[in-house]
Amino acid sequence: MRALTIFASKFGAQIALNPEFILEKAQRYFLLNPSLRKVMCKDFFYAGVYLGKVKEGAFFPSFNFLNMLMGMETNKVVLNRKASWLFICGRDIFQQGVTKATGPQRKGDCTLVLNEYGECLGFGVVADSLKEQNGKVAIRNVLDVGDFLRREI
Repeated sequence: MRALTIFASKFGAQIALNPEFILEKAQRYFLLNPSLRKVMCKDFFYAGVYLGKVKEGAFFPSFNFLNMLMGMETNKVVLNRKASWLFICGRDIFQQGVTKATGPQRKGDCTLVLNEYGECLGFGVVADSLKEQNGKVAIRNVLDVGDFLRREI
């Protein structure tokens, strides 16, 4: 559960999770109702809402968890239509693609990436100032919704 709070803090979010609702199995975290926990068998593949997994010491969030962070005070950027499409295709974000930014957005901080409709497209790491229009990469893509489609099966 510590992995979840550490990951959330990278976005500037303070998250308090009740341990009764978090279930960890094989370094995968699930959010579930305590009454569901009572009827579960010990050998399960998936239960409740999948939050993410720890792999080689790093936490990989699910989009469910990123959507939970959206409702909190976090670093967020809203992209224009063209930048949203490029981000979904795995590209980094340039300053001119950002229409709105909230939070301190310091170099090295994680930030949630939203489209113009407020939907979470993924997250990235702030690479350069969002205030200067100097043509440099502003946010490096870490995870986007197009990742699943690009993976080889």
